Amino acid sequence: MGSRKRILDAINHRLPDRIPIDFGGSAISGMHVTCVAALRDYYGLEKRPVKINEPYQMLGLIEEDLQQIIGIDTAPVGQKNNMFGFSNDNWKEWRLHNGLEVLVPGEFNTTVDDAGNTYIYPEGDLTAPASGIMPKGGYYFDAIIRQDEIHEDELDPNDNLKEFKLLGQEDVSYLVNESRKAVKTGKGILANFGGTALGDIALVPGPFLKYPKGIRDIEEWYVSTVIRKDYIHKVFDRQIDIALQNLRVLNEHIGDMVDIVYICGTDFGTQTSTFCSADTFRELYMPYYKRVNNWIHDNTNWKTFKHCCGAIEPFLSLFIESGFDIINPVQCSASGMEPEHLKKEYGKDIVFWGGGVDTQWTLPFGTPEEVREQVLKRCEVFSKDGGFVFGAIHNVQANTPVENIVAMIDAVHEFNKA
Repeated sequence: MGSRKRILDAINHRLPDRIPIDFGGSAISGMHVTCVAALRDYYGLEKRPVKINEPYQMLGLIEEDLQQIIGIDTAPVGQKNNMFGFSNDNWKEWRLHNGLEVLVPGEFNTTVDDAGNTYIYPEGDLTAPASGIMPKGGYYFDAIIRQDEIHEDELDPNDNLKEFKLLGQEDVSYLVNESRKAVKTGKGILANFGGTALGDIALVPGPFLKYPKGIRDIEEWYVSTVIRKDYIHKVFDRQIDIALQNLRVLNEHIGDMVDIVYICGTDFGTQTSTFCSADTFRELYMPYYKRVNNWIHDNTNWKTFKHCCGAIEPFLSLFIESGFDIINPVQCSASGMEPEHLKKEYGKDIVFWGGGVDTQWTLPFGTPEEVREQVLKRCEVFSKDGGFVFGAIHNVQANTPVENIVAMIDAVHEFNKA
């Protein structure tokens, strides 16, 4: 069975020949560049610097030679520009604080202050205010809040819509070409066309915009979902209008080349609870999720993918009602997220993409045997009757012991051969 058939079986709740595997299919199922480099060394692959294809989280590109060893069944299709607003091309050398040499896009331009903090700039423009900071000794960039002082009588929802635009011919052509290249891999294709994320807190600060306007402070945004609901509704309503126009065009040009579409990464869970009430979700988010999911299901064969961390068990039925087909990353360490319960209660109605191993404790701090035991147990629970794609819980984080990553990979292979 080929990779694409394997993915299609899993997301249609059929039993594939083995559990499909995803690492690198999206920006929330990848590996930090330090981990990719360590795996290449471990397996004796050609020595060359790893490309950072997602600079916000410093994710490393998993190339075909390493994909084959891991057994990856997915291929990504993404927008031309990354989280800092420039394209991944014209690669150049860069060095992490620990001395690891990597490759970064040509417009990955940084400065370092006297305290050793590294700053990165939107669109690579050093004349604009920096939009990301990597603290001294850090391995990731954090968004820098660049919000003007708020005056209630001057707030304009259009300011929070600057990043949502109709696709031009160049944008469409790029996504069509990327889709064609992905098809040639024979893998299941996970596309992120952009524009459908409702209040994704990673995007709200606008790290890709030189001069973001509107409500861009994270705390202020969350406050606004309570005290400025009319404002948020206007943003979401217009955002989805634009998204649906773009999806119509992309469906005409791409159609069945794509299997899965990433819709939104808005988190609704903490470690122990949800961010908001079910009533708030129904009022503020569900109508717009339904619009985009219903359109996709009525007009395409694409499955829709929702990323949401935390203790979201109370929201899973709401996600299903909203029309989502797939939930990721399945954070089993959060309250109420026990694998057996999730599979029993929701496994017939939603696909679990991730959840294969805990990236907060077991993978970075456990022993290889503890990693193996957890992976085998998760595979046993989630793979029953299909509806499961193996992945870690979110990205594999910086400096995770390579022996543990290998133990994870070996354990999936062991389960699949049993």
